[in-house]
Amino acid sequence: MSNPAATPDRNHETAPKAITLPGIILGVGLGGFVDGILLHQILQWHHMLSSSETANVDIGAYPVTTVHGLQMNTLWDGFFHTITWLAVLIGLGILYSRIRGSRGRIWASKVLWGWVLVGWGIFNVTEGILDHHLLGIHHVVTGEFQTVADILFQIFGVLLIAGGWALQRTGQVLDLAAGDRRAAAGSR
Repeated sequence: MSNPAATPDRNHETAPKAITLPGIILGVGLGGFVDGILLHQILQWHHMLSSSETANVDIGAYPVTTVHGLQMNTLWDGFFHTITWLAVLIGLGILYSRIRGSRGRIWASKVLWGWVLVGWGIFNVTEGILDHHLLGIHHVVTGEFQTVADILFQIFGVLLIAGGWALQRTGQVLDLAAGDRRAAAGSR
């Protein structure tokens, strides 16, 4: 007879891991969409290469005030949106493969949405460090408040990670295989 104290609860051990990766990947893609759609397109605060003239790497100058510069920025915004779309598609594919028998319950899960927020925060922190600070190819806004806006973007990312982590910890673990077991029992 096995020691119950030494045997981990299988549901507790496997269920959160089952949606951690797809939740984070979905969050990265959805966070990228918020950035690209809101900041690049609607507010037009920046584009992918809008600070190319003052970047920390020599990529050429693509000012958004010229037709050629705007064309190049739009092209690179398109590449950016393609990557975020692929992240959402991959996240959904992985999520679907892991939860086929319990789709209805998983979408209401604080665990899933917590991991999505973590992914969004990871996107903000990574993109902010890479594009705003290291490469300097664009900033949240250009001008007097450029550094403050870039730092606030980073802080927002850290808050998303912390909030998402806290949210997923408050969620109930779902038995992802319960639907499969019920379906198998019903077919007997």
